[in-house]
Amino acid sequence: MKPNTDTPAPDAPPSETPEAAPRPKPRLALILATAGGVGYAPKAPGTFGSLVGVALSIAMAWLGTRHILSLHGATDDSTTFWGTQWIPAYFEYVVAIAIAALGVYASHRVAITVAEKDPQYVVIDEVSGQLVTFYLLYTPVYWKSWLLGFILFRVFDIWKPFPVRQLEKLPGGWGIMADDWMAAVYAALVLRFVIHLRWI
Repeated sequence: MKPNTDTPAPDAPPSETPEAAPRPKPRLALILATAGGVGYAPKAPGTFGSLVGVALSIAMAWLGTRHILSLHGATDDSTTFWGTQWIPAYFEYVVAIAIAALGVYASHRVAITVAEKDPQYVVIDEVSGQLVTFYLLYTPVYWKSWLLGFILFRVFDIWKPFPVRQLEKLPGGWGIMADDWMAAVYAALVLRFVIHLRWI
């Protein structure tokens, strides 16, 4: 009788190694993290992400009761209101907080899936940071403040003064989001100072 040659030796490697099941793509997290696909812009995705934040601020100002100050010799009596009053004024803060929280979750999920610390197409951090720039100090909103707030946030986000760059080292989604929040704090302070002095 022939010996059974079909049984591999104990130390022989298996003929086929079962492959690990592919990790499913977090579709909802990708939609949130890329701001609906804006993060896939071929150039300057962070800038486009910031523009989404500006657009959200403009939309919420129109839907709510955010006031626009005429700062050229204006007093409180000359404050004008622009909006449909369809949503309460505090709603924009609810949106800003919700985007910040969802940003931590979504950016963390995407970063784990693609095994990257901070994927370039994740721009929810720029969206959130831009909203923090406008709402942290309840900045009056009008075209000059939107424009300057956008520029200031981009400058601080790219420059990354202390401790912005250091916050990138935080784990997971916190590291992706927190540096933009800190950049937004700097931008909000400068923006409010400029408006207070009526330079714009």
